[in-house]
Amino acid sequence: MAYLGDAIDAHLAAATGDDPALFRELRAAFVESARRQLDLLGRSRCDGNWQMAAMRLKSLAATFHAEELMTLADLAMQGAPGEPAVLRRIAAALDSIEPTG
Repeated sequence: MAYLGDAIDAHLAAATGDDPALFRELRAAFVESARRQLDLLGRSRCDGNWQMAAMRLKSLAATFHAEELMTLADLAMQGAPGEPAVLRRIAAALDSIEPTG
């Protein structure tokens, strides 16, 4: 899943230029927002809430050209609320891009 982080980093580098602080801030904001949607997915008990969280995750991923995360959001939209395999895969993808220090 290293490719996911590489895609996001490339997009952020193009957007932030030579400002490493802004790069780190935007990267952290991306991960925080994606984790928020993952949390909402995990707490969803109805189709509507599940679908909305999955669509928001996909939209966020699309904004940052994170195709792998977009694919996982699509899988979530096709699944049932609380689908553990999808939740684990999304969590693993986000773990792979978690900003360090």
